[in-house]
Amino acid sequence: MRVMVLVKATEDSERGFTPSPWTLEMMAAMGRFNDDLQEAGVLVAGDGLKPSSEGLRVAFDGPERTVTEGPFAPAGELVAGFWLWSVRDMDEAVAWVKRCPNPMPGPSVIEIRPLYEAADFGGAAGA
Repeated sequence: MRVMVLVKATEDSERGFTPSPWTLEMMAAMGRFNDDLQEAGVLVAGDGLKPSSEGLRVAFDGPERTVTEGPFAPAGELVAGFWLWSVRDMDEAVAWVKRCPNPMPGPSVIEIRPLYEAADFGGAAGA
């Protein structure tokens, strides 16, 4: 099964990361964690996102499109980074997340969401 693993944003991540001893240590730890994911064949893709102040939202209402510039709030509802993993089941995904270094200098949340597969729509598995 494939899962999207979402690192939720915080006030800290929305300020953007600047070089500091904590940032360098966290990036090194995250690099080691990503290496472990890759060696286990779990990692499909992943990356960190810049603060929402550098992003845009496009709202749809019928044929209308409205573009809004960031920043967006509240920070805890935003995504600061993501992985796409291929795992046996949610238990394996949880086990990997529990091994993850804390991606923020304070409290943080990582959300795991399964992706739809063709079989969910009556299609052949792996199609």
